Amino acid sequence: LISQSGGGIIAAGILIAGAAFGARSILRNQALIKKGLEKIPVFEKYHRGGFDDKMSKREAALILGIQPSVKAAKLKEAHKKIMIANHPDRGGSPYIAAKINEAKQVLEKPGGD
Repeated sequence: LISQSGGGIIAAGILIAGAAFGARSILRNQALIKKGLEKIPVFEKYHRGGFDDKMSKREAALILGIQPSVKAAKLKEAHKKIMIANHPDRGGSPYIAAKINEAKQVLEKPGGD
């Protein structure tokens, strides 16, 4: 009876040590993990931030993950998709949501930047 209880404690200790070792390696290799995530094609499509003072059509297109010369229907679809993922009511940042809306407005304007 005592040896079964001791085995459970040992197993729990090994499990905790393994989790701590895994967490330690993740913390030590954050830069490597970030580089790996950046290579995933899904993350290459969207703009990573660092906004300009005055948003250009190029920057707006990067934010929405589309070409600057996109048709109105495609613009609306891209805006809706990224807005759903970043809406403040769903835990997104109000600032990012405002930038997404600004990007749509910039691309809707006819003419240059």
